[in-house]
Amino acid sequence: MSTTPTETTPTPIPAHPPTLVKRLRDILQLRFSDVYADLPAAAMASISPANPLKRLARVLAYASLRLVGNVFRPIRNPDNLHGQVWLYVVSANNYDALSFIKAARTDAVLLAGQAKNIGRYNGAVNRLSLRRKLLYYWQFPWAFIGLLRSEGRRAWRYFDFIFYAIGYYEVYRRALRHYRPRAVVFSNDHNDDSRSLLLACQAEGVPTAYIQHASVSTSFPPLGFDLSLLEGQDALDKYRQCGPVRGRVELVGMPKADAFLGQKNTQPAVKRVGLACNVHDPVSALTETLSYLMAELPGLTFTLRPHPSDPRDFQPLRRALPLLQWSDSKQENVFAFLQKHDALIAADTSTHLEAILLNLASIYFQFSGNAAINDYYGYVAHGLIDAAQDLPALKALLLQYQARKPTDLFRRASYYNATVGTEHEDRSQELAADIITKWMR
Repeated sequence: MSTTPTETTPTPIPAHPPTLVKRLRDILQLRFSDVYADLPAAAMASISPANPLKRLARVLAYASLRLVGNVFRPIRNPDNLHGQVWLYVVSANNYDALSFIKAARTDAVLLAGQAKNIGRYNGAVNRLSLRRKLLYYWQFPWAFIGLLRSEGRRAWRYFDFIFYAIGYYEVYRRALRHYRPRAVVFSNDHNDDSRSLLLACQAEGVPTAYIQHASVSTSFPPLGFDLSLLEGQDALDKYRQCGPVRGRVELVGMPKADAFLGQKNTQPAVKRVGLACNVHDPVSALTETLSYLMAELPGLTFTLRPHPSDPRDFQPLRRALPLLQWSDSKQENVFAFLQKHDALIAADTSTHLEAILLNLASIYFQFSGNAAINDYYGYVAHGLIDAAQDLPALKALLLQYQARKPTDLFRRASYYNATVGTEHEDRSQELAADIITKWMR
């Protein structure tokens, strides 16, 4: 059996930050980064409104519906959480990335925060009580003042994020002491609740592992798990730019893709084109792009797939383009969506990598024209995908692939997926599960 690329560093995992302000700065690291500061106003509006009164209204709604609501919401978990391996998820994508461990281990349980929205898997995960989170909001004034001193105007701009993050760390430390899990496995390393649990695990001495669920960014927090299973060299190189890489690192490919890598797209020409979008992509720009392509390329069929967290109303677009097909990302797995298409058009999303792995022609097109986040994942720079600067160039690329689509596009992904072209190419789950089992002995 060939050896998968491995990197082990002697750098120990640091103790949790000792003060409230330092902990919250760690927990909210991505929120205070330049990436958030550079997001288009329209994209940020759905996450954190620019108007402080609207932010305050969201905070009050969170306090009444989530904090107070949690107090009166009973928790009846189907699984025993005591002494088990926790698979902590914050989204449906996280669930897809970790569910194979649940299938491989009888002591593994999937769980999330009490009211966390896990999409189509909401009823399939256990819940950690957050009722006591309300008891820690006396900390907010001191935390806000401390972060104003260290972060300046960004603390004011994101006071809602500070409010949401209060109490997670303390509640999760209490849960860890009560349940004493054998280990906690994450698939997100930058959300406030995930980072809070990570710091709580470090404080309580609970081993932690991380399985990458999507492409990473150099804006992410430094890698700080006891064991990190990354997809490929790209992720490791980027995490090295984030800060010291701590703990043991293994490159294992993309476990969630195993079932699909043996079903690569063999069509010699593009006929079906999918477009993936998120809140960063203005609806007006999506409408303009689709209207142009559907008029100029009537021989192709087009499908739009909004991100599962996209809350926008697409009814006007549906009415404007009745021939446009749709994918419901809350119900349809991303690989199932890609299998129905020969090409993908999208801006900054890891769906490009997933498309290339299935041998789709994937094209980067920046709908919003926001130069600050252009080629966020570096896919174009590293030759993974093609790029179109304007609509005529996008049309030209589609015409090229409509005439001929190569059969070996997936080989471009070897820098991002360590198992491409190896005996482990569709066995990443087996490889990852074996590493985790040996690590836990």
